[in-house]
Amino acid sequence: MTVAKEARKLSSSLVVLSLLSVLLPPTFTCSSLVSALNTITHLPGFHGTLPFYLETGYVTVDEVNDAQLFYYFIKSERKPEEDPLMVWLPGGPGCSAFSGLVFEIGPLKFDVAGYTDGLPTLVYNPHTWTKVCSIIFLDSPVGTGFSYSSAGKSYETGDTKAARQVHTFLRKWFIDHPEFLSNPLYVGGDSYSGIVVPVVAQEIAKGDQDGDKLSYNLKGYLVGNPITDEKFDKGAFVPYAHGMAIISDELYESTKKSCGGEYTSPRNEQCANYLQSVIECIEGINLFQILEPVCFDVVSLKPSMVAAYSRRLLKEDIEKFPLLKSDLPLECRSSAYLLSYFWTDNDTVREALNIRKGTVQHWQRCNHDLLYTYDIPSSIKFHLNLTSRGYRALVYSGDHDMGVSFVGTQGWIRSLNFSIVDDWRPWSVDGQVAGFTRTYSNNLTFATVKGAGHTAPEYRPKECLAMLQRWISGAPL
Repeated sequence: MTVAKEARKLSSSLVVLSLLSVLLPPTFTCSSLVSALNTITHLPGFHGTLPFYLETGYVTVDEVNDAQLFYYFIKSERKPEEDPLMVWLPGGPGCSAFSGLVFEIGPLKFDVAGYTDGLPTLVYNPHTWTKVCSIIFLDSPVGTGFSYSSAGKSYETGDTKAARQVHTFLRKWFIDHPEFLSNPLYVGGDSYSGIVVPVVAQEIAKGDQDGDKLSYNLKGYLVGNPITDEKFDKGAFVPYAHGMAIISDELYESTKKSCGGEYTSPRNEQCANYLQSVIECIEGINLFQILEPVCFDVVSLKPSMVAAYSRRLLKEDIEKFPLLKSDLPLECRSSAYLLSYFWTDNDTVREALNIRKGTVQHWQRCNHDLLYTYDIPSSIKFHLNLTSRGYRALVYSGDHDMGVSFVGTQGWIRSLNFSIVDDWRPWSVDGQVAGFTRTYSNNLTFATVKGAGHTAPEYRPKECLAMLQRWISGAPL
């Protein structure tokens, strides 16, 4: 069973992990390669004019199957002509980049506390990463968010195919936005995109080396709470649970001894029994942020049911859902996730975003029904290749994320055998410790974000903006 498939079962088990390239013609024409480009000044639910530049559009990444990747592009609010450009890839696989835009690093967020009924209200996020860089939030792979294909077979995708289609997207997007070609380029993402981001970065680097028609100014990449390698990611849950006082010293030592320090699969019956005891200890724990309550799971809802509920259609369907819209529990982050369904399925919103009618019946925050091939079991070699070639890398982890814990991330970083340039130390924001960091040779920086879960910017937005701003400018954290 793959890491991503196991990640869907976090609520009931110990599992914690919730280039056939489409080439452009040799001669580029002056016609637009980005179809249905749409500049937006107002959004339903947001009061007044947007205080930033927002553009949406589709890019064809597979001509034969009419496969279209949908994107949201937001210019830097500082100096877009000079500031870095980042393409942000969502996790999942199959989660919409809209989550990154409104829950993590973008300039919008939902007013959950003020919500009563109807269309949710959006407010400005003062800790948006667009303070220091321009960002393309990309619904990738095809079948994610508002990305779609006219042919069903195109929904069959995987790690390698998705990465190469992102590269195709960037080629075409830059042809329509040549003014950004000279800007420093970074590839970023979190969670499952820890697999895909380094692959995309290597595709871009390879294209530069092989004399691609476009010359990218790739500087590096960044991954947060990244799924990287099952051996390290899944194997870290026992030592993490022990370090966070979720299991006892005795259970930890017994499990470690019987399993030989390898927890990805039981090697004997005694090991299996001890692992089952660990499972029983972590039941009832929110694995994405161990200090927060376990709440209702919006991801598991059927899209048709959410749509019926949000539009007050069928009374019997509404009664199946445990919450009234006016009673969204503020302590539950999933309350905001639910509002994203209400907002994206609103006809006025879709018209403003210029969503093509009939392409996506019901938007999903995470589409786990993709026919996805997990053909890259580990992205470690891509990290090694990229950093050895001089590309900068930032790897960060929310230290209260048990799903993809910092313990596993530190493990695979150690496996690279890089020398330490700046040893373990705290980094601070506004005079308070925001986490801990270590810098390695080959321009690799690792950082923890204190108190953050999966993923870090959602829980500690101010600290993560400071982290990005320092790293992207080349300053120490």
